[in-house]
Amino acid sequence: MSKVIIIGGGPAGLAAGIFLSRDKIQTIIIEKFATGGNMLLTEYIENYPGFPEGISGYELSENMKKQFLKFGGEIKNGDVEKIELNGTKKIVKIKGGEIFESNVLIIASGSSRKKLGVKGEDEFIGKGISYCAICDGAFFINKDVAVVGGGDSALEEAIYLTRFAKLVYLIHRRNSFRAKKYLRDEVSKNDKIKIFLSKRVKEIIGEKKVEKLILEDIEDSKQIELKVDGVFISIGQKPNTDFLNGLIQTDKNGFIIVNEKMETNISGIFACGDVIKKPLYQIITACSEGMIAASFAEKYLDSIS
Repeated sequence: MSKVIIIGGGPAGLAAGIFLSRDKIQTIIIEKFATGGNMLLTEYIENYPGFPEGISGYELSENMKKQFLKFGGEIKNGDVEKIELNGTKKIVKIKGGEIFESNVLIIASGSSRKKLGVKGEDEFIGKGISYCAICDGAFFINKDVAVVGGGDSALEEAIYLTRFAKLVYLIHRRNSFRAKKYLRDEVSKNDKIKIFLSKRVKEIIGEKKVEKLILEDIEDSKQIELKVDGVFISIGQKPNTDFLNGLIQTDKNGFIIVNEKMETNISGIFACGDVIKKPLYQIITACSEGMIAASFAEKYLDSIS
């Protein structure tokens, strides 16, 4: 039994783990894949404080992991199947049979960016394909890029990218955007944005990096080739909360609802990072939320000891 279990080893989970383990609180992180979470999808990070020359997502992940382990934290690879309550105890059941118990649970399981599911997408993640314009837009100065999506986020990203890119292609599979009217108006009058409606991405092509897209017309299936240096996919994201089974309060999209202390509706269970409902999804905000969750988790432990 650990005093604190953290589900998820991305920036939020690692930041929380560093705070707790440094204070000599027995802490274990349970991570399904590789420690680092979505940081590992970012080849180069330039907007994280303290690294004026930038740092790779892998290197930043490894640094956080080493810091957590240095203070005595433990990392366990496992896929959480469900969580249960037994009085004040939190029970975490792992697929395969292992069971962990703790006084406090911090959910930092992140979210998964929705993918197009087309040929070439997985191959070029971090090599021209990005799911975050704010993270990677500055790498495409004077380049031609594409944004795929039709909601608020997609149009906001297209507008943001005009700060750097020479030309932004905005591609949407429907014949009209779902975004708010002021965003539709803004993209329509921006000379650096070229709109493609009723088109879907059929394939992403390149050798070592993205070089072009194959677009297919929804109505007549005609295909066109579009040369681009980057593709920003903005079709939504899904929180990694399947294991909750309705135990914790979420919004209609499945993101966990927390207060300013990162507390959920269940005493002793906190949540932070990309798994919670919030206005900005960035590494630095995830780390901040992880530290807040850890701080109030420690206070909770004091209250029940």
